[in-house]
Amino acid sequence: MRIPEMLMQRYNKEHLSYSSLKKALTDIALFDLHMKGKVEYKSDALEFGSMYDAILFDLDRAKATYKVLSNQEILGMCSGKTASSKRPEATAEFKEIKEKMRIDLFDSGVLVCSQEDWDQAIAMVDRLRVCGILDTYLKGDYQKEVYGEINGVIIKGYLDCLGSGFISDSKSTRSVDGFRYDVNKLCYDIQAYLYCKLTGIDDFYWVVQEKTYPYLPAVVKCSQESLFRGEMKFFNAITKISAWLNDDSAGETDYMTFEV
Repeated sequence: MRIPEMLMQRYNKEHLSYSSLKKALTDIALFDLHMKGKVEYKSDALEFGSMYDAILFDLDRAKATYKVLSNQEILGMCSGKTASSKRPEATAEFKEIKEKMRIDLFDSGVLVCSQEDWDQAIAMVDRLRVCGILDTYLKGDYQKEVYGEINGVIIKGYLDCLGSGFISDSKSTRSVDGFRYDVNKLCYDIQAYLYCKLTGIDDFYWVVQEKTYPYLPAVVKCSQESLFRGEMKFFNAITKISAWLNDDSAGETDYMTFEV
């Protein structure tokens, strides 16, 4: 039985993605939880990244999706005791009201962000516009779905930007200079390999930007070496997934090996 059929039988979905392949490389048990929809990651960095991408690719839609929630708005719903305290944002009442507002807005399809985060994301996108990157390496069709087969495995993903003869992917980072290490550590090379293979496009760029002022940006081209490394990781992940699908106990003996 082929991998797509085995995936459909076990998870009711026939495709894999960059995220699922990355998790298979780390821990096949984590891959299993991910495929079952039981793994959910939440962090301030991920939430900021999602908002940043929304502003970058469609500002009007971002404005409709996000509600900028200021401390003053929350304080207006707090008691006089909380409002007059030295650090009202640290009080239980403030936190409870803020969380209730977040949940109520989420239920109506609106996400909450702080004024500080919104202003920072706007400033970061403005720098991309001023230096010309927005109109060059981020010009094209946004969030373009790709779906196809690689060596008998069905892959689904979304391109940040499908340009004229190139693919670009937006990444925020602590350090532009350190991004070269993130490519391997965070398996961005797998993502590049998958998308180049599915589209038949050879030129893949990461548009990288630091998250601290003055928001230094960089255009990083994916090398043939990185694409090759991504291909090797892809086949390594597929080998592990195939073993897992054919033998449930394979995950029980899965462990990492490395040398330091």
